[in-house]
Amino acid sequence: MSKAKTDNSFLLDKVKLRITHLPDQEIINVLDAFSGDGLIWNTIINQTQKNIKVTRIDKDRNRKGIYLQGDNKKWLHALDLLKYDIIDLDAYGIPFEQLEIIFSSHYQGSIFITFIQSIFGQLNRRMLYAIGYNKKMLDKCQSIFNRHGFEKFKSYLALRGIKEICYIHSNNKYYIYLSICK
Repeated sequence: MSKAKTDNSFLLDKVKLRITHLPDQEIINVLDAFSGDGLIWNTIINQTQKNIKVTRIDKDRNRKGIYLQGDNKKWLHALDLLKYDIIDLDAYGIPFEQLEIIFSSHYQGSIFITFIQSIFGQLNRRMLYAIGYNKKMLDKCQSIFNRHGFEKFKSYLALRGIKEICYIHSNNKYYIYLSICK
């Protein structure tokens, strides 16, 4: 029996991590690339009473509120990411492609990432190539290289210049905060 995806499972952990790492400034601009109905950031706004401006993106047409509808990768390419203090990637799975776009934009600020690798979940090949695996190795037996996914993900982040992360871990889910210094 497989578990269904649930929006905002572990909501309290996600909210706590974000509140702990909010920048100390008057107005905070957030780009929420997997916003769903906006529950995480609405909860944070209600708990902190901070002036947080959220630009939401979701591919689902039936979400509550105002948001940019469509593929967040296209929006990440189209938007000026430098105007955001925080980019939130609360994804099902591993938001590797979105991170690549963010890193290539020379973004500086905070990023929140949800990293979920299912038991048999494959890691993105481009990420594995970046950390030193090659096509021949992966073609031979990729399942071997999917083990210890979070360790491989941390290696990928280190290659992108990230020296420190903060995270909360529960089962195969990691809720991560990192900062790219300004």
